[in-house]
Amino acid sequence: MKIKDVLIIKKPIFKNKKGKIIKFVDSKDKIYKKFGEVYLNEINKNKIKGWICHKKTSSLLKVITGKVEFNLIDKRKNSKTYKNKTRLILSDKINKILKIPNGVWFCFKGKNKKSLIMNLIEIPHSDKETIREDIH
Repeated sequence: MKIKDVLIIKKPIFKNKKGKIIKFVDSKDKIYKKFGEVYLNEINKNKIKGWICHKKTSSLLKVITGKVEFNLIDKRKNSKTYKNKTRLILSDKINKILKIPNGVWFCFKGKNKKSLIMNLIEIPHSDKETIREDIH
């Protein structure tokens, strides 16, 4: 990873005759601190949502359906990776979770006709807690 504290965590998938159980997080995970809110974000192909930065909370992101390109910029002035950028693609084919710490800006772009992202944050959403900007 090019940005400090940004993590990609592979989680297990349990298969049986009736279907799959796809693990997201549990209370024992070190990436999980506390529950604030979970929401789903749908994005259409070639559309970009963001840029957004959380001031106080980290985001745990999981692509539920489709394929999504994530772009991140570290704007934390105290960070060893200040101003570093990274780009990665996640899909529903592999059970990976992306952890983005507070202070790191991100946006995402749909790569399929429709993609769906689940986001778990540690506090309920507040417009006062987020910063939005058109960085393009």
